[in-house]
Amino acid sequence: MIIYPMKAKTVPCIAALERLCFSEPWSQASLEAELRNPLATWLVAEIGGQTAGYAGIHQVLDEACVTNVAVDPAHRRKGVGKALMLALENICRREGSAFLTLEVRESNQGAIALYQNLGFEEVGRRKHYYTHPTEDALLLTKFFAREATL
Repeated sequence: MIIYPMKAKTVPCIAALERLCFSEPWSQASLEAELRNPLATWLVAEIGGQTAGYAGIHQVLDEACVTNVAVDPAHRRKGVGKALMLALENICRREGSAFLTLEVRESNQGAIALYQNLGFEEVGRRKHYYTHPTEDALLLTKFFAREATL
């Protein structure tokens, strides 16, 4: 598996994965705009020349927020999501983020388990955050400053 920054040529594959993985996917135009967003970092995981997954963050000052994480169903449970999250965490640490936060559907037990294994903790809930179907989001955060004091 190789992980590299999203490029213009990978956007169509990412847009296709968005449509496959999410009920309300980002548009290709929105993903293309992220390439020009100075606050955005998007990574792509590739296996055997195929886009296996991607993940993105927005960083403002010392705060980082995951915008999206998706893994092609054919590549799930193979460490792709974990590798992408660890790569994003490394970027956050290098750039001085105090924490990394994300929302996840409360029914997405596989993702929740992954995030908890990576040290994320539940800090809140966003009622009716998701639609199609309507569902709460769990707000999970990993505090890097807290790690440094342990």
